Amino acid sequence: MFKHPTSTQPTHIFPRFTVKLEIQTLLFTFRLTAFLRCAINKFQDPTCTSSLRMMYRCKEKPEAGDIAKRAMRSLEGPEVHFRYCARFQSIQNDEMLSQQHVNSTHQMNTQHKARPNFTSLRTKPPKLQCSLSTLLSLQTALSLPSAFNSAAANISSDDDWFKSLLAPLSTILPLPCPARARPRIGDFQVGYVYDTQMLMHECLTGHPEQPGRIKGIYDLLKKEDLLTKMRKLPIRLAEREEILLVHNEHLWDKVMAISAMNEQDIADSENYYTELSLYVHPQTPLASRLSCGGVIEATLAVARGQVKKSFAIVRPPGHHSEPDEHMGFCFFNNVAVAIRVMQQLTPLRKVLVLDWDIHHGNGTQRAFYNDSSVLYISLHRYENGQYYPNGPFGNMTSCGEGAGLGYSVNIPWPSKGMGDADYLHAFQSIVMPIAMEFAPELVIISSGFDAAEGDDLGECHVSPAGYAHMTHMLSSLAGGKLVVALEGGYNVDAISRSALAVARVLLGEAPPEIEPMVASEDATETVWQVAMEQSKYWKSVNPKALEPREEVDPVTFSIPEILKAHRQDYLFRTHEMLQIPFVNPALEERFSAQVSCTKDIMDNQTLVVFVHEFGNLRVELDSVTTCNVKLEHSYMVDFSKELISWVKKCKYALLDVNVFPKPFATNKMKHRSVKDDYSGDVMVYLWDNYVSLTEARRVILIGHGPGCHSMLYLLENRTTSVMKLVKGIVQVVGTYNLPSTPRDQHEMRQWYLEHSFVVVPKTHRFLLGGGKFLKRHGKVVVIDEPKPIKLVIRAFPGICTFVSSVLGDPAAAIPKASTSNGTSNINNNAATVGKAVGVTTTTTNTATIVVNGPVA
Repeated sequence: MFKHPTSTQPTHIFPRFTVKLEIQTLLFTFRLTAFLRCAINKFQDPTCTSSLRMMYRCKEKPEAGDIAKRAMRSLEGPEVHFRYCARFQSIQNDEMLSQQHVNSTHQMNTQHKARPNFTSLRTKPPKLQCSLSTLLSLQTALSLPSAFNSAAANISSDDDWFKSLLAPLSTILPLPCPARARPRIGDFQVGYVYDTQMLMHECLTGHPEQPGRIKGIYDLLKKEDLLTKMRKLPIRLAEREEILLVHNEHLWDKVMAISAMNEQDIADSENYYTELSLYVHPQTPLASRLSCGGVIEATLAVARGQVKKSFAIVRPPGHHSEPDEHMGFCFFNNVAVAIRVMQQLTPLRKVLVLDWDIHHGNGTQRAFYNDSSVLYISLHRYENGQYYPNGPFGNMTSCGEGAGLGYSVNIPWPSKGMGDADYLHAFQSIVMPIAMEFAPELVIISSGFDAAEGDDLGECHVSPAGYAHMTHMLSSLAGGKLVVALEGGYNVDAISRSALAVARVLLGEAPPEIEPMVASEDATETVWQVAMEQSKYWKSVNPKALEPREEVDPVTFSIPEILKAHRQDYLFRTHEMLQIPFVNPALEERFSAQVSCTKDIMDNQTLVVFVHEFGNLRVELDSVTTCNVKLEHSYMVDFSKELISWVKKCKYALLDVNVFPKPFATNKMKHRSVKDDYSGDVMVYLWDNYVSLTEARRVILIGHGPGCHSMLYLLENRTTSVMKLVKGIVQVVGTYNLPSTPRDQHEMRQWYLEHSFVVVPKTHRFLLGGGKFLKRHGKVVVIDEPKPIKLVIRAFPGICTFVSSVLGDPAAAIPKASTSNGTSNINNNAATVGKAVGVTTTTTNTATIVVNGPVA
């Protein structure tokens, strides 16, 4: 840090070394002048430049006779320390922020020669030594004698890289007071890469992927004064070894061979490249390597902490290029190569790639299809596989394979015309929940702007504000480490305005306000279907909350609602059962008209509580193609008819609880038993407000299917009163998870073992997986019947025997065979069931009693 005596603002002169002023300012200025004059005299020596360059690149400490060391010794005052840097471009950008390139081609070759081996995870520790940057940095604050200019003129033309760093110098005293301090490297939190050489890849006959795409973005960012707030990052050619981390050698050779093609070769191969949706130019390999190298450098800068965010303004794009083939305007897959290089050179591993280009990024998804370290999420126009790149790979069912299963997330739009509301709905419902659960260490946006309003290829309507909001949401991940890599977008004005909006968010500006919007029907349906698929792999995705509501809701009825209404009417007309209301708004909205009871519920000493969903639908279709229902051959199987008849025969009271919730309920309870599962709350509510207030002292709980877990929830939350009143719990599990009591509740576990009767099919996944029944599972009966509706019919005689045993009531004994509606023909087949509960029967053995042991 050097500060002029009359200056109030510090001027940063040496960003990579420290100057200690140990003597008075005047004496320091005098010695500094002597040092510079010594250096000027040496520059006039023709051999000086090459020796200085060798000293600059040398890793060993210079000898005592070296020019710079003698000059340092003559200075004697300040102690100056420099760090060796492997690349000249890194020194130039770190020490001279505003410096412009003079000869970009020669500069690029210099970078290539000086670049270290990329496969090394860490470069060797640099040694402290003298550097020419001593002189170069001083020119930012001092004016030096004109003799310095003549020395620069004597440097050969081969040393333009050095001459470009020497600015016109005048007198050394007095020191000027700068108008404002130059920003430090650390002040730049956002970087960008851009090079005009990428403009040389062009189609002379016209093409949507034109050079003006990146030039328009760069010019607009410059016009809006955003580039002065960003750090220009080095751009270089991607190396062969880097490209081969993703692509095969044959593809590398094909792309490199393009540089040797003349006009006739290009014309002859036009049909071949047109089939691949490509055009070529002799400068295509150069532009492709620069594009890929730019994304690599932008990614490494963020991964290494040099900047917080970066924007790669590059072309040609890359997300269509597959490991073995270039296609779709893309030659090398920039993002995929950058991720592989970054994973080798930095400690970061987990990367989220968000691809909002209107086309599916087939190349990027395929590169990481079996890799769990990279989560790929794409929002693209699909149209049943008829939109480019065509085929089923971009469908929502393409979720990865092997270790990468679940790490590919496709949101395929079924039609054109998607807008801000659709994209933001997908972000809030799918993208962000999965991304936060994945917890990436770095986020890369494959930022194609061809879904923007005005793009003729994409035909969608995403506004710059929409892109800004999506960028803002992604910026909240990975501690803010974000890379934006340009992909498609073919309306220059649209992509420029969209890129400007994204760049403003990268620089910390808040996204513009958006008016309230409603997602389209196509988007809502697609997001719900994607949620159904991805909920298999991600706990944060909730399909129930995303189920679409039709716009014709006021004049429609769902099939479950019709069946519930029919059942309620049947219970009232046939059995005179009454509806039980709910005071709780959330329960009333979900379960109104779904809980009924007999008229003697308050006075009867014995109460049977039956918890279930509505009956099974048996539907016959015209064909698999149309899925039209043949109504005359479709019906509902409802076992509750048999149960209600048995309860009335035994003169017990009945509480019938249908726990299938109404769709689209919006009210929520503060405390719920299970996420979005209110069946347990229903049971607790009914127990507190009805069952415990009745005269019943003998209660039988019977659960079927999903109703089984709600009864266990009741037992866990009302343990004392349940164990006092309930004489038996019957659980017909079917194909659902086997309920169990908590491990730490020993008294409850023993009570449940003595008072339970649990029925499971022989094909239950618990048995197929080699599971063993324990005390906490209760008294388990295994029946050789895979179909749930037939399972409860086959088990019904055993249920009656169990109830008769625990109540000591012969009236509850096994009923005679019945044939109501032709739906059941119950045989007395519970001999082993009777033995398990201490009742002797003489029927065929169709059930296996298993208590605390494996199935025989």
